[in-house]
Amino acid sequence: MSTMYTANHLGVAAIAALTESGSTTTWMSRISSGIPIYALTPQVATRRKVTLFRGVYPVSFDVTGVDTVRANVEIVEELQRRGAVRDGDLVIITKGDLTGQSGGTNVMKILRVGEHILPD
Repeated sequence: MSTMYTANHLGVAAIAALTESGSTTTWMSRISSGIPIYALTPQVATRRKVTLFRGVYPVSFDVTGVDTVRANVEIVEELQRRGAVRDGDLVIITKGDLTGQSGGTNVMKILRVGEHILPD
């Protein structure tokens, strides 16, 4: 809920959710905002499931073994490659402290595309 509230009030261009099960994107899609939500996951079953959620786009993405700062950079670069964001846009990234485990989303990071990305 806090991610969607923040996204709607800050004029965020996109939301990137690192997800294993797709639960976070399920909750976010229930709020009609018009902001695209990208479900970044290595799980094929999760990518298939999230296609059923309003405004959610599945992306094959794996950050196993990648440090937090590098993961944030790769997420923004992926969104830029897809044409979802450009320099100056705000992006929200949601993820959990424990990569690869379901049910652990506890981080919301707001980034401006094109600026230096700092550690969490």
